[in-house]
Amino acid sequence: MNWLVFSYSLPSKLNSKHRVSLWRRLHRFGAISPKTGVYVLPDREECAEAFQWLAQEVQEAKGEALVMKVEKFEGLQDSELVELFKKSCKKDYEELGQEIEILEKTLKKKSTNKTPHLRESIKRLRNQLSEIAAIDFFTSDIGRLIQNRLKALDEKLIPSTPRVIPKLSRSDYLNKTWVTRPRPHIDRLGCVWLIRKFIDPNARIRYSQTPGKDEIPFDMKDAVLGHHQNLCSFETMIIAFNLKEEALKPIASIVHEIDLRDGQNVRPETEGVASILKGWLFQGLSDADLESRGLTLFEGLYSAFKKLS
Repeated sequence: MNWLVFSYSLPSKLNSKHRVSLWRRLHRFGAISPKTGVYVLPDREECAEAFQWLAQEVQEAKGEALVMKVEKFEGLQDSELVELFKKSCKKDYEELGQEIEILEKTLKKKSTNKTPHLRESIKRLRNQLSEIAAIDFFTSDIGRLIQNRLKALDEKLIPSTPRVIPKLSRSDYLNKTWVTRPRPHIDRLGCVWLIRKFIDPNARIRYSQTPGKDEIPFDMKDAVLGHHQNLCSFETMIIAFNLKEEALKPIASIVHEIDLRDGQNVRPETEGVASILKGWLFQGLSDADLESRGLTLFEGLYSAFKKLS
């Protein structure tokens, strides 16, 4: 396993405020310090960028900074480093768990008129969970536990009803025209990829606010292949067509979180994918270009997760 290492020194005359700010940012990036004066992140593109920006900032303050890529540390196994990363997140998760416990006790009270306040509190905790999960590079067990506790709180505030999603046969959906809203974002792009990958590689995709006769609408109002309770259209389509690929589960979590932002399916890759989509939006790409890039993005995610499954 490869690791990124960041080391720096600042001029002695620099005030402590700047030093504390730098330390806090290292913590926010999820860096650990197995040795004094050395900070480590896994070798990932977003981590490299974070260290490079910090190095530039140190140099602008007339200090010295070094960013390196290493394969291993002398006297320190990869498994030990992974445990240090998990331990680093554990404290943040535990603090979040304490706040969740307060809300759990509040919900146990038989008479409470604070539902709007509780929903706002849960929303705030979801945001905190997303921030911690973004640096939980090795998916701690406690992170999954906290995520499940937040989900349970949601269900107590808004009890879920049984989902009725029809079971569909792939053979009935061949050689069809599928239609969805223009300017496709994460959910619609994911559905297009599912259609072409698992249902009909030759499917025709049209972007319009109004489906035509005999066209198959998806991710549109009142569409069978749309949102169902707390499921996004991508998840609905997976269930409807009984798609069992293990690699689809993490992709569905990413799509769900970007589309619904409910903190129920938090993964470290989510914010990176969201940033890519935001960049496409700023570029003003056509529907056809968004579809083309979306297919490439989802195929890349699928290949990566399939290798891990």
